Amino acid sequence: MKQIPNLFTLLNLIFGCFAIVYILQNGIVLQYTAEGSQVIEMPEKIVWASVFIGLAAVVDFLDGFIARLFKATSEMGKQLDSLADVVSFGVAPSMILFQLLRLSYASSEDGMNTSVLLLAPVFVLAACAAYRLAKFNLDQTQQTTFKGVPTPAVGLVVASLPLIYWYTEYTFVYDLILNKWVIYGFILFSGYMMVSNFPMMSLKLKSKKLNENLPQILLIVAGLLLALFFHWLAIPLIFIIYIILSLVFKNQLK
Repeated sequence: MKQIPNLFTLLNLIFGCFAIVYILQNGIVLQYTAEGSQVIEMPEKIVWASVFIGLAAVVDFLDGFIARLFKATSEMGKQLDSLADVVSFGVAPSMILFQLLRLSYASSEDGMNTSVLLLAPVFVLAACAAYRLAKFNLDQTQQTTFKGVPTPAVGLVVASLPLIYWYTEYTFVYDLILNKWVIYGFILFSGYMMVSNFPMMSLKLKSKKLNENLPQILLIVAGLLLALFFHWLAIPLIFIIYIILSLVFKNQLK
């Protein structure tokens, strides 16, 4: 029984590995029209990477729940969970950004010969994720609140981008996803927010009192409404609202 939560944690890791496989086996597709112009396409199968990162997030939630259910929490499980999260919510999302950045540069003249140095910043996200998880393991105060944005939250935002790319109805959103400066900006912002000490809310309710759980309730209501109207695009919007609410209610979260 004590190993059941660890099996779920390892499943999280396996899902992260599957995500990386789908990201790597589909490179950028180049097509040439009769006029000689170049058409660049993101492989549709990369969406499966998003699916597996989503599954990893579900399992990541369940392993903690099951550990508490069977009273099987352990230091090994805590360390194993962070190792799995680095892969599923650090490395795999970085690889998605790598592909998006390649697409962005490929749209310019001679873009397929872009220096790897221009693509390397995507791995800053993986490094920040690893640092954030290591800091979390050493900090015993992050039970009902977090210091810095949780790594899975950032990973899910990145995982939503291929889904938004394929299914968005807004052209400007499509352009933003493939804008290299937007990608660089997101890496800097999300990386900084992960390693920062800003108080961030947890979805765990502190008590049954409404006023003590107001930011969580507002986030849930906003999330449901955004999902209803914006579908996959709701994920990055919820992420932004999560950060704003955490900063607005920071005194209550401390």
